[in-house]
Amino acid sequence: MFRKTKEISGHAGAVYCCITKDNYVYTGGADKFVARWLLDSGVQDAFAIRFEQAVYSLELVGESLLAVGLADGSLHFFDVDQRMEVKYFVQHTVGLFAMKFNAQTGYLFVGDAAGNVSVWNQLLNLVIYLPLDCGKIRSFALSENGEYLAIACQDGFIRILDTANFNEIHTIRAHENGVTSVLFHPLNPQFLISGGKDALLKIWDWSKESCLKVVVAHTFAIYEIISLQEGNLLATASRDK
Repeated sequence: MFRKTKEISGHAGAVYCCITKDNYVYTGGADKFVARWLLDSGVQDAFAIRFEQAVYSLELVGESLLAVGLADGSLHFFDVDQRMEVKYFVQHTVGLFAMKFNAQTGYLFVGDAAGNVSVWNQLLNLVIYLPLDCGKIRSFALSENGEYLAIACQDGFIRILDTANFNEIHTIRAHENGVTSVLFHPLNPQFLISGGKDALLKIWDWSKESCLKVVVAHTFAIYEIISLQEGNLLATASRDK
């Protein structure tokens, strides 16, 4: 069904984040670089950014802004067309592990290792700062309509916010030792899939805070969940390899 077509190599340390846009792949890692690669050839182009800290997260904001989250909590915005930094902020003081852009509202959600969430608009103004005090935030998921944000929290809970007023409308006790990944099902928006440090994959009716199914998926934490074939298949990634 799947086969490896290319292997991109060039970072001098672990690669922590990867996103795609058009024919480009953007990567960031422990070597403190953000690099850009041509998707069809795997060749690095002239776009590269050097930081003073490891790069933990990347997200595209609109058409041309690249948000970069660093290990020291600083948040940088680059115009990828002009190849220049637009702004940077020090709202957070610990590593930024999760970012998610909501195209419906134009808001960027940023989560850090201490359980704080900042929300930014496309003018790069801080909209609200939410000290959730939930431990490291490793993952965000947006519902298909952009109205709800799921947050994977180290304290073992999934928190659901409404994206209009940023109210916490559901708090679900989900995984022992922490939630590490979340995904709204693309075909059934009432279903939320979560993975945790307990190596379990769980399916929730999130509005009822009810667990529908538990799958022993791995032997270590589940760090990523994606949907395939329009939601008919789920793929998970874990440190157990």
